[in-house]
Amino acid sequence: MSDILWTGKEVAAACNGKALGDAAWTVTGVSIDSRTIARGDLFIPLKGPNFDGHAFVAQALNQGAAGAIVADIPKGLEGDARLIKVDDTMLALQDLGRMGRVRAGGKIIAVTGSVGKTGTKEALKVALDSQGKTFATVGSLNNHWGVPLSLSRFPADSRYGVFELGMNHAGEIGPLSRMVRPDIAIITTVEAVHIEFFASVEHIADAKAEIFEGMDASGTAILPRDNAHYARLLAAARTQGLTRIQTFGTHEGADGRLLNYEPYADHGVVTARIDGLDVTYTIPLPGKHHAVNSLAVLLAVKAAGGNVAEAAEALAGLAPIKGRGQRRAVEVEGGAFTLIDESYNASPVSVAAAAGVLGAAELGPKGRRIAVLGDMRELGDHAPAMHAGLADPFVKAGTDLVFCCGPNMRHLFDALPADKRGAHTPDSATLAPIVTAAVKPGDAVMVKGSAGSRMALVVDALKALDRAQQDNNPQGTTAGNKAGKPRDNDAV
Repeated sequence: MSDILWTGKEVAAACNGKALGDAAWTVTGVSIDSRTIARGDLFIPLKGPNFDGHAFVAQALNQGAAGAIVADIPKGLEGDARLIKVDDTMLALQDLGRMGRVRAGGKIIAVTGSVGKTGTKEALKVALDSQGKTFATVGSLNNHWGVPLSLSRFPADSRYGVFELGMNHAGEIGPLSRMVRPDIAIITTVEAVHIEFFASVEHIADAKAEIFEGMDASGTAILPRDNAHYARLLAAARTQGLTRIQTFGTHEGADGRLLNYEPYADHGVVTARIDGLDVTYTIPLPGKHHAVNSLAVLLAVKAAGGNVAEAAEALAGLAPIKGRGQRRAVEVEGGAFTLIDESYNASPVSVAAAAGVLGAAELGPKGRRIAVLGDMRELGDHAPAMHAGLADPFVKAGTDLVFCCGPNMRHLFDALPADKRGAHTPDSATLAPIVTAAVKPGDAVMVKGSAGSRMALVVDALKALDRAQQDNNPQGTTAGNKAGKPRDNDAV
């Protein structure tokens, strides 16, 4: 049986709600989505401009939810002892999250940055799990509702908690940090991501530095020493009163310093010096950017009182996240090609890094390196130049063909040498059949784009070519039938 997360009475007290009965029930999870309700969950229906979760309260209870927090009592559930009445369910979720933080006894680590947040969060979870009960944000629940939801799911007996904080506008991370109140804060990097909403990259640095606002003087800030905006981040941390500041990168003065990186097709071997301790370890994710972020992970482990050597060894168990580097061999007539799924999101710096990963991929006989790219969103007036500027990384990586979709990717397509231009189409739906017709055994195919570009359609179309999958599913699949709804404003 799952551990009890909250009692009904605790829920009512946390959100200043009125229980419609004796609240003599317990919950083992918290959900805001009736489609994913598990038995024993607490359901919190939220209201939005185009939806109201209260319409699904009865369904959630019928599916096994132990209780629900409601602002409006659904018809037919008047007096139902499983309900707690509040004025506003969003505020109730925030209150429950704050109480989740108040009762926590373990060390809390918060992660933000223009790119690499989710990967760093997952690496922290793996590294710390080897040393004690560790809770981490699921997926990318890093915004104004994802953070309190994660805190509400935080078991009080956890030794460590890892929370991802995201934003696409100034002023968003500060309130999240004050809710999480981290003991340790990591900023992975500062880059021109969401630059459409900022006057400059310096303003993005200031927005990321809001992560320090929820910390007290005993906290530890971990900063990217190689980043152009390091001095700005350092000043922000000191202004907030933080004195425990550590750095990571290749810089000779970094507390977590990369001494050597050996790249391989599907992993990397790292030699690093972590606050005076030399360690060598394997990360099963290719790309130097993963190696650099692992230094921040190990510094955070030490700051949290963990064992650095054990944590470094545990990183060998790290696995790629869906849409963020997962690989699979797709069996087609005459052999197989390698599919590298980077379809979750994209920015100039992450696409350039993905070009390097594609360049290191192993090929079969007569195999080619193929990039399939969708528009990078929220770059504003910088979009044409930033898309065109990606031509050089792909040429240097030895990419054979680049397929593009979207109006902004036209700038990259036109900037490429003629012999590397695969095709350009208006959108991913029209690009998918062109790519599936072009791939051959031995190829390495990397797919990447912002969430709103719906590059998962291309990934699904390529997966549908798999003969092994077809053998197990004689009815076949429709390309794109699993593609999720795009979120143009993903907080990163």
